[in-house]
Amino acid sequence: MKKILVTGAGGPAGWNFIKSLRFSGEKMYIVATDVNKWHLEYLRDIADKHYLAPRCTEKNYISVLNEVIESEGIELVHPQPDIEVRVISENREKIEATTFLPSKEAIRIAQDKFATAERLGKKGIPTPRTIFIRDDRLEGDVERAFEEFGSPIWIRATMGAGGRGSTPAYNVDTAVHWIRYWRARGVDWQFIAQEYLPGRNIAFMSVWKDGELIVSQARERLEYIYPHLAPSGITGTPAVARTISDKEVNEVATETVLAIDPNANGVFCVDLKEDRNGVPYVTEINAGRFFTTSFFYAYAAKKLGIWYGNIVYVYVKLAYRESIPKNIPKYDVLPPGLYWIRHIDAGYHLVREGEWIGIEKFLNKT
Repeated sequence: MKKILVTGAGGPAGWNFIKSLRFSGEKMYIVATDVNKWHLEYLRDIADKHYLAPRCTEKNYISVLNEVIESEGIELVHPQPDIEVRVISENREKIEATTFLPSKEAIRIAQDKFATAERLGKKGIPTPRTIFIRDDRLEGDVERAFEEFGSPIWIRATMGAGGRGSTPAYNVDTAVHWIRYWRARGVDWQFIAQEYLPGRNIAFMSVWKDGELIVSQARERLEYIYPHLAPSGITGTPAVARTISDKEVNEVATETVLAIDPNANGVFCVDLKEDRNGVPYVTEINAGRFFTTSFFYAYAAKKLGIWYGNIVYVYVKLAYRESIPKNIPKYDVLPPGLYWIRHIDAGYHLVREGEWIGIEKFLNKT
């Protein structure tokens, strides 16, 4: 039986990762850690054991993980939050279990949106034009962004998930005061300005082994949870998403992963946004951890009888060095037009294109 430790498991992304493994049909022993004692309650029904852990920025973090690894006989460690991915990546030699992570350099680049834009730009991969905003030249850098990109521009923090520090800005005053607002709150985030892309918001999730793409699936984000609570309308995770099949998206995302890690291993999730002409541009890479909604694919895979559509499960099998059939598709492992509809306290629902409750009958009557 596989024995797996999932860190930062108390959030939605960790819960979805574990739930995906439970939907694989293979019995596994799963141990979970989190820094928030309240969040551990979410794991009672899906984790075999759960532990309160120190923050990964604390000196004893690795030693505590190793204590759990030893006491529970853990074989594989999967960190889910970005910050824990970074710390475990940098200390992977000290972890007394297997990790299936991209290279240290790839994770460093992926977690810095400015470094990502620079690397992809040099490789000729479509990415938004980007200007690094310096505190001592704040107004000048913002003015240059409007001169070069036009209005609006996109302001965002260089590091962090969930749309951290992001907002569209339609004039210099808005952009400058937005950054000053965060400075007044005492945060030390660095900011970039990027050209605004108005098209589809796309997510590409993939698993790799030794530089070879094994499986992947793209989806379009249609609606976010509580979008009115963020100036950008982006709150980190979608309430409605649908699977898509798009050759250009697949090609650009694949080139993106290889640009930062030619010998890619583990999971790479790529965010893309289309311009007004429908050209996909890479806006972000999440290396070493899954998107929040990974359970979407696991649930659909089980319902449709497509085992390799459970990308989390494929990832774990590869981490255990199990063979994957060569005849499974690298792209579009699930059919397009599958909608994942979810919200806080409302559960989750998988709906095929056009199968809306009562809509067709109502429209036919009118």
